[in-house]
Amino acid sequence: MSEPLIIKKYANRRLYNTETSQYITLADLADMIRDGRDVEVVDAKTGKDLTRATFAQIIFEEEGKGAAMLPVNFLKTLIGFYDNSMQSILPHYLDMVMDVFSQNQARIREETNKALGGFSPFAHMEKMQAMQRTQLAQMQQVMGLFNPFLAANRTGGDDKATAARIAALEAEIVRLKAGGK
Repeated sequence: MSEPLIIKKYANRRLYNTETSQYITLADLADMIRDGRDVEVVDAKTGKDLTRATFAQIIFEEEGKGAAMLPVNFLKTLIGFYDNSMQSILPHYLDMVMDVFSQNQARIREETNKALGGFSPFAHMEKMQAMQRTQLAQMQQVMGLFNPFLAANRTGGDDKATAARIAALEAEIVRLKAGGK
């Protein structure tokens, strides 16, 4: 296994990607995690592990945006397990449950794609998400042209945006060759 990507968190709450030597946002970090990157967040000054707190912050912000995935009863139960004898067992149990859930999700997608072919709701999910990321990057680039503050805060995402645009164009060519579906 490769070493985890180290993200340094500074006192001003800025996140620094040690791999690319660029500052990133929580949204960038969330995208890295969704892409399957193994990430660790450490305090830039002390080296203290801040991964759990940072990931919790990402979840908190996602929940605040209306992407409510954690039911209130689950959260109540989870809070009840703090300062409880189950506190040491629960993290391992939740890890196992999430692994099984992820494996089942992958199997469900595969079987649905086999059964329904091109009509499956999962068949083009990854392509649609890639196109959405490309469109978002392009929108941010355009907004940066009109807002000097946004342009100043960019962290060298031009290479990433260019690669995303190329991928979107290639996907469009494949779609057009397949009959424009």
